[in-house]
Amino acid sequence: MSTPTPQEQRVAIVTGGSRGIGRQTVLRLASEGHAVVVNYAGNREQAESAVAEAIAAGGQAIAVQADVADEKAVAALFDTAEATYGGIDAVINAAGRMYQAPIADVDLDALDALFRTNIRGTFVVAQQAARRVRAGGAIVLFSTSAIGLAFPAYAPYVASKGAVEAMTMILAREMRGRDVTVNTVAPGPTATALFLDGKDEATIAKLAAQPPLERLASPRSQPSSPPRPVTGSTARSSAPTAASSDHNLLLLRQVIAPCGGTDQPRRTTGRASSPALPTPIRTRRS
Repeated sequence: MSTPTPQEQRVAIVTGGSRGIGRQTVLRLASEGHAVVVNYAGNREQAESAVAEAIAAGGQAIAVQADVADEKAVAALFDTAEATYGGIDAVINAAGRMYQAPIADVDLDALDALFRTNIRGTFVVAQQAARRVRAGGAIVLFSTSAIGLAFPAYAPYVASKGAVEAMTMILAREMRGRDVTVNTVAPGPTATALFLDGKDEATIAKLAAQPPLERLASPRSQPSSPPRPVTGSTARSSAPTAASSDHNLLLLRQVIAPCGGTDQPRRTTGRASSPALPTPIRTRRS
């Protein structure tokens, strides 16, 4: 596993990169000069559109199809990234599936499909990332701030994301000595297709009314704070409970630390929660 020199371009894989928060992550990384591998499950047209926008933003990008729960397809995704750009410095696993139902009414086949993507898929992506991300890199997983809010009918989705948070702390400890951070971002309710699909207008309006600003977060935001390298933590959006609901990319920038250089703060490791972070972030479950 090689360590990039300051002259080398940073390379990121973003799963679920064709839409929603994943797509905005692709565009932000590209605008900062990253080479980005845009993973998608099935919509090639959206993925190619994201690639075109990423290139226009100043980065390099390619689209690669892979089911995140298929270990052979994910291994091929990582192979393509290494063959194309020479290595991998960040992996952002934004791919996910949503299923909601009261516990008494849960369809177990739908539950299995949800867990296959959100739990098995996270394991498969994290496994390859743990093997291949270069020193100075970052692994970013996704949870949800709904874990602390106990919305009715969210039990299947929240259960799948609780598994991701548990995995984060363990993987961070397993990566000790590698100079690779492992963190989870837990956005609040965000106006993405994943969130909106299957909900009627009344349900969306009810959820949008939870934040004081009475609106859903946007997958697009303009971070104003530099990243702070922590590991083993969950950066939980305060969108449902604080004055601002547009901090998804700020959360990401807190956990994707720049590779290389001697002016970066010393990374912490094996922490259940991060040190003090900017106001929009809560790192401990309420």
